[in-house]
Amino acid sequence: MTQPAQLAPEARATWQVPAFETRLSQGRLHPWCVVIPVINEGARIRNLLARMAALNIDGLADIIIVDGGSKDGSLELSFLKQMGVRDLLLKTGPGKLSAQLRCAYAYALDQGYEGIVTIDGNDKDDPEAIPRFIDMLARGFDFVQASRFVKGGVAENTPASRDLAIRFIHAPMLSLFSGFRWTDTTQGFRAYSRKLLLDPAVAPFRDVFMSYELLAYLSYRAPKLAYRCVEIPTVRRYPKGEVPTKISAFKGNLAVLATLFRACFGRYNPTKSTRTGG
Repeated sequence: MTQPAQLAPEARATWQVPAFETRLSQGRLHPWCVVIPVINEGARIRNLLARMAALNIDGLADIIIVDGGSKDGSLELSFLKQMGVRDLLLKTGPGKLSAQLRCAYAYALDQGYEGIVTIDGNDKDDPEAIPRFIDMLARGFDFVQASRFVKGGVAENTPASRDLAIRFIHAPMLSLFSGFRWTDTTQGFRAYSRKLLLDPAVAPFRDVFMSYELLAYLSYRAPKLAYRCVEIPTVRRYPKGEVPTKISAFKGNLAVLATLFRACFGRYNPTKSTRTGG
């Protein structure tokens, strides 16, 4: 295993990371990890973990679950160990998805991982693609984005309103303002290099990222800083009928649009004082 790039203590001291507890910690085995954010996913997270176990994902990367405070009993430790999960983090501080991700990414970087794959815990994405994400990281890409819309990708039962919003608003805007042609920018199935996340010009460990801001921001910021970005085809299947989502319909969509505009106009970019810790 190669030695990871060292993290300077003075840089680490500037990170804003929500409080979290480590409920399971078995140490790093691989250069790569798979982070799974969850909250009350019930059978969906258990199905996803079973699919990952069948694919022997734990033989390629360490699996880290970051829980936002589940109350459904789906994350029983003996089951997680059986499924090859190495670490379970419980966010106890404030915030939603971006706060969870900051907890997990800080933990992963502290552990020395060279790259992080993130997949949602709602079992919509096919984990079969995870080895391809790792391959892209190993080949030197810094940001690998899943896309159901590129050749070879599959979009099944995507709500029409969401499909239109991604294709004609979200992805085009981020493409225009970032300088990289994105096709699928709202889903969280993606991978980042250690170098990208440690760059003070990126500075993902800030309290401005509490809800869904981090996803849009990184899609904008990474290409602007000339990091190597790529999309790969993946499968994303929504269940028939009611669509389980953590984003409410009207207010949630307005918030997503507001976040998109802030990201595209550089509102989340770090200031000089943020970069220097001043």
